[in-house]
Amino acid sequence: MSNEPPKAYRNEHFLNSPEARAIRVQCELIEPEHRLLENEVNHTLVFFGSARSKDPDVAQKELEHLLEDLPAESERTPEQVYSVTKAEQVVRLSKYYGDAVELSKMLTEWSLKIRDADQQFLVCSGGGPGMMEAANKGAHEAGGKSIGLGISLPFEQGVNEFASPELSFEFHYFFVRKFYFLYHAKALIVFPGGFGTMDELFETLTLIQTKKLGKKIPIVLYGKDFWEGLINFEKYAEWGVISPDDLELFQIVDDVQTAYDIVLDGIKPYYL
Repeated sequence: MSNEPPKAYRNEHFLNSPEARAIRVQCELIEPEHRLLENEVNHTLVFFGSARSKDPDVAQKELEHLLEDLPAESERTPEQVYSVTKAEQVVRLSKYYGDAVELSKMLTEWSLKIRDADQQFLVCSGGGPGMMEAANKGAHEAGGKSIGLGISLPFEQGVNEFASPELSFEFHYFFVRKFYFLYHAKALIVFPGGFGTMDELFETLTLIQTKKLGKKIPIVLYGKDFWEGLINFEKYAEWGVISPDDLELFQIVDDVQTAYDIVLDGIKPYYL
């Protein structure tokens, strides 16, 4: 009786083993680019921001419902006080969700006017909830496609419903996902966010500063209250750890129209 051992490329035990990690990394590098090329994607406008924000109406209603079920403020337990504080923070953050939807919609409407599909600029997000969902939602409302670069995390389940299904990806390796954030990027819009947002922003600034990213990318930091209250960028230059010119790598803005104008002024001379 003949023996038919499994072919290596069909051996799931091997493919999921530590020894095959390099193969899995290659798959995450090659398959997304194949799909992006199939969909004529050459230019992206990347949105970063917190996964914890919500639609303004949803956030406000959740806060109101929470308060309805709680006793008077003086009678609340520490846990109840914390839950109210957390809900109020989401309401505060939700303003930027709405702005992200509007900005994404405006940029997508502009892009759709470009005749050649392979020269259009697609909104790209991290694929999750919050600001990422807002970016994909704005593109969806404009009638355009958008990209969702998801990542497998314990507290996030899949790519949000507004990213185009054919342009939705689920990564295992953070560094491959970061590669695709920047490989086709022609602009970066960064909304308020946490450690992940900071990681992505500062890595991009480092790549531009060190000229590892050999292209012009306008970077917009959206929300003056957040950014100017969070980071004193001028201190970097005062301490001499960056040059004063590095402060010109980004602009802090506080309204959708200004952000829109900066993005278009930054990409038109180089990519159209």
